[in-house]
Amino acid sequence: MTNEEFRMFCQRMQLSSPAIKVIEKIRTSEPSRKTKSTGKNIAGFYSSKKMGVTIQFESHTLELPSIYQKEHDKDVLEYYDQPPSFPIRYQSNGSNRGHLYTPDFFVISESFIGWEEWKTEEELIKLSVKSNRYYRGEDGTWYCPPAQAYAEEFGLNFRVRSSNEIDWIFQNNLRFLEDYLLEDAPTINESAYKCIFSLVADHPGITLAELIEKQDGYSSDDIYKMIAQNHLYVDLNKSVFRDMDKVRFYTNEQTAKAYAYLYESTNHEKGIQPENVTISPGSKIQWDGRAYTIINVGEHNIAILGENNELIELPLESWKYLMKEGKITGLSQKGKFEEIGKFLSAASEEDLKEANRRFLIIQPVIEGMNQKCQNISERTVRHYLSKYRRAESLYGNGYVGLLPSHKSKGDRRSRLPTETHEKMSWFITNHYENIKQEGASSVWRKLVEECQREGLVWPSFKTFTLQINKRSTHEQELKRKGKKAAYDSEPRYLELELRTPKHGQMPFEICHIDHTQLDIELVCSRTKRNLGRPWVTFLVDAFCRRLYAVHLSFEDPSSRSCMMVFRECVRLHSRLPKWVVVDGGREFGSTYFETLLAMNKIHKKERTGKPKYGSVIERLFGTANTTFVQNLLGNTQIMKNVRQVTPEVNPRNQAVWTFGKFLELLRTWAYQVYDTIDHPTLGESPRDAYVRGLAESGNREFTYVPYSETFRMMTMPSTKKGTAKLDPGRGLKINGLYYWSELLKNPEIENKQVPVRFDPYNMGDAFAYIKKQWVRIHSQYFSDFNNRTLREIQVATEELKRRMKIHGQETTITAVKLARFLRSAEAQELLLLQRLRDSEMKETFTVLEGGRQYIETDSKERLKTENDAQMSLIVDNTKQKNDISNSNKNPIPKFEIYEEL
Repeated sequence: MTNEEFRMFCQRMQLSSPAIKVIEKIRTSEPSRKTKSTGKNIAGFYSSKKMGVTIQFESHTLELPSIYQKEHDKDVLEYYDQPPSFPIRYQSNGSNRGHLYTPDFFVISESFIGWEEWKTEEELIKLSVKSNRYYRGEDGTWYCPPAQAYAEEFGLNFRVRSSNEIDWIFQNNLRFLEDYLLEDAPTINESAYKCIFSLVADHPGITLAELIEKQDGYSSDDIYKMIAQNHLYVDLNKSVFRDMDKVRFYTNEQTAKAYAYLYESTNHEKGIQPENVTISPGSKIQWDGRAYTIINVGEHNIAILGENNELIELPLESWKYLMKEGKITGLSQKGKFEEIGKFLSAASEEDLKEANRRFLIIQPVIEGMNQKCQNISERTVRHYLSKYRRAESLYGNGYVGLLPSHKSKGDRRSRLPTETHEKMSWFITNHYENIKQEGASSVWRKLVEECQREGLVWPSFKTFTLQINKRSTHEQELKRKGKKAAYDSEPRYLELELRTPKHGQMPFEICHIDHTQLDIELVCSRTKRNLGRPWVTFLVDAFCRRLYAVHLSFEDPSSRSCMMVFRECVRLHSRLPKWVVVDGGREFGSTYFETLLAMNKIHKKERTGKPKYGSVIERLFGTANTTFVQNLLGNTQIMKNVRQVTPEVNPRNQAVWTFGKFLELLRTWAYQVYDTIDHPTLGESPRDAYVRGLAESGNREFTYVPYSETFRMMTMPSTKKGTAKLDPGRGLKINGLYYWSELLKNPEIENKQVPVRFDPYNMGDAFAYIKKQWVRIHSQYFSDFNNRTLREIQVATEELKRRMKIHGQETTITAVKLARFLRSAEAQELLLLQRLRDSEMKETFTVLEGGRQYIETDSKERLKTENDAQMSLIVDNTKQKNDISNSNKNPIPKFEIYEEL
């Protein structure tokens, strides 16, 4: 809201002056704190279109869903994360407590104005037991009386929201349709609209899978646009879009309700209640008027036992058919059937097999037949019959008596005294489970010595090690080696309820970015001098595992690496991800990186504390090294055993790959080899998964990002503040260097902060934002700094500082001193290695005059193959392929072939 709109809103809501002052303070204040990730949560930010800023969240399963609700709720006008703290007072354990309280959000809506706190249901229950800070009302709603009292002082509200209020089906569908919901006016082709609407009108309840399969004159994008503009009705709270065969379409909501009522009434008349059938051993069912008990559920058959001890095996397909037709229904489980269920659930597959064998032996006797089984003695038959009759009298079913009983043989209790057990546990806890990491034999000797001194019986070493192995492996690793070493043995958390898929629902939804130093040595293309190991940055899609962009550099990971990999992604695909998952590296929290994300409406998740949160990209690093890098000459595998390395096999002496050649080969591996090999998790190649995902979720062409001069400017880093002060006599000072242009002769910007950016691969030029456009400015010593990289100048600066300090001179570095030093012969030798590295990178990454770019030689063939595969999947079983091909144009620009200079 503008200030005038906010003033009118306050008048309409009749807010008091104190309330208006509190709200104005919140609206004009920065968040009171920055959220952080720990080992138990994933924090990040959401680039809000409604608010025009990034909104922080501290939990991607709690606060993030609430952000989605507010972002797409028309009733919510504004919402702010981490508003200013306020004091609260309450009682805990009989004593008065008080502290500053920071809620999660402050919400301004038509129906609610106040603070909002989100917590899990389990956490709220624990806090309500500890103190009166939270309590649950009779209606099931949670309240926070101390915070509510503070809000009432200003006539505002405070509410506590629980994790139980999150509708995860709606959340999944909201994220899937977000691109279409946020688009101002996505256009729908009139012929496509008529075609889709007529299909839904003629076939009410048609599924999404059927609509996509019958594509004839329309695309999947048109379907989702019609949903977003309410031209079609889909119950977003019933089925998620990834279950395409369950999402049903109707022309309007009333038609959907009518068909739902019709379906319910039909089922009621037939008496079909499949939800009452529990498919597990011991469950009671009704089939054709008779009662049966399920005794075994196999992979292909289900075994049931009748009232007359009749054993029947049904194929699973027949079982499903009978349930669907309502011929098999469930019966309540009461009394003795509960006991029967316990016996059957505790029985193994071998036990059930043996019980079935015994039942077949005595079945003729039970049915009154004189038939006898061969090779079975009468005594064995009588024994089985007695067990059957006894179980029948006790539980109402004799079958459970035929189950084998497993009794332990012998007395397996320990013979050691209680004092010895206590002493053994004490030694394990205090001597074995600590950071000294003493060996088991060493601790056992100390235990034996202690027991001898106190006159106790000591355990054998085998007994001592068995006692150690009975303890939790994770707890022992945690105490002996720390939390990182114990991470692999940590019990896994299983998500048993529906939530948003951790890998997304479509391409470009969730991507991972990270860096690693490759296991290979590179050489200079001119002098063949060893340049060291390069760093690689990957941008990989979590949904289809496709490598969207690869950036190679000799520099340590920085914000520049992140920006360059985004530049590469747009250059190749004309798209950017909606979410990026990063670790806790400083480069991912830099102003440059987060500004680029915010300007492109990209949201961020931070996976600090849990390495396996980034398993998608971590495994890719391992795959790149094992299947590609370690098969090249100059790889550093042998350096793991450095003492065995001789000059003849040292990778530094065997390196032959230059930066440019290696980058070309790396891209070929990433974009053609890895991209077309079946992934073990997907069951198909990343490229096929990508094409299939686009066919199902839509191309979403309105989200394309053009590879323009403006975008390339956005991927250039800036200063720490993002601006530089204009000195009228000297120009703009960027990274210690002054830059000038005739356009800076403007009295309006003198002595003011001007937004600036610089190219890290050419410090001779920079860019300044003047008169609503970016203009090129030149260095004061252009001839000395032109085509010199930022890293090269930093090396020279540090060396110059060291030399001046030795001579006791002033350590302030000016551009004049630095330019003279760069021209000196000593500096040439010092910078030789750095300049060789940077020249290799500049030759490979140079953007030629006229805006031309390069990619590897066979990229055109790759793009053609990819688009052909996508088109063949979209138009499968359709009649008008030409119309669809026009709506699915190639989003990737064409590039010219680059040849190494």
